[in-house]
Amino acid sequence: MKIRIAGAQLSVTRDIPTNVASIARAIEFARNAQADLLLTPEGSLSGYTHLFDVPQVEQALERVTALAREARVGLALGTCYVEPEDEKCYNQIRFYARDGQYLGFHSKTLTCGSLEHPPQGEINHFAVRPLRTFSFDGVTIGGLICNDLWANPGCTPMPDPHLTQQLAERGAQVILHAVNGGRDGSPLSDLAWQYHDANLRMRAMAGRVWIVTVDSSFPPELRCSAPSGVVNPAGEWVCQAEPQGEQFFVHTIELSAEDQGRGA
Repeated sequence: MKIRIAGAQLSVTRDIPTNVASIARAIEFARNAQADLLLTPEGSLSGYTHLFDVPQVEQALERVTALAREARVGLALGTCYVEPEDEKCYNQIRFYARDGQYLGFHSKTLTCGSLEHPPQGEINHFAVRPLRTFSFDGVTIGGLICNDLWANPGCTPMPDPHLTQQLAERGAQVILHAVNGGRDGSPLSDLAWQYHDANLRMRAMAGRVWIVTVDSSFPPELRCSAPSGVVNPAGEWVCQAEPQGEQFFVHTIELSAEDQGRGA
């Protein structure tokens, strides 16, 4: 069994029309690359904020999902979004099949916050739903958002729930990881890059799962906070984008018998 996944390292801003244009370019790339599924960064539609124009994001979502449906490309779309059913704001990856069918969303679980008491930050602004997996063309996939995967000890007051392991135990064969990490070009940013890289590789190896990951490239003059690309279950990078600016990549994941058994 195979799944061909495209990744888009995009400059995520708070200007929604600009974000839509970036995602549209990514969808066109995925179409031309004959990808089954496209992954975009954390907050790539709305911007990485809870302070977004809700009707504008809803309209933008209709636009990008229509483009993807027309292109016959599934989506793992990073956005913040207010769910109509409970009127709560979630930092999400929204999953769509190639025909446009909405499959559901993963909400960021290990939300970031300061280490003071009580903590300050997004931990106070985003709601959380239970962890789950999704079926995409017969492949069991899961989503994680940024700190969900690496539990950066300087960014959260919560304990590490080892979400990659939890998804693997639930049968996930491929984890789609949407990132929007901070960076300022300092030595600390370089240390964070090394920490993120090591976590991606070690957690893929520990869970025996494929991980596809994309970061935001904003600001474009700085290197991203984490690598974008594909890590195999042996913890090896099999595909990696240039670490700065808008970048697209595509990789065909060939699931082994062990991978297929996990998803059954």
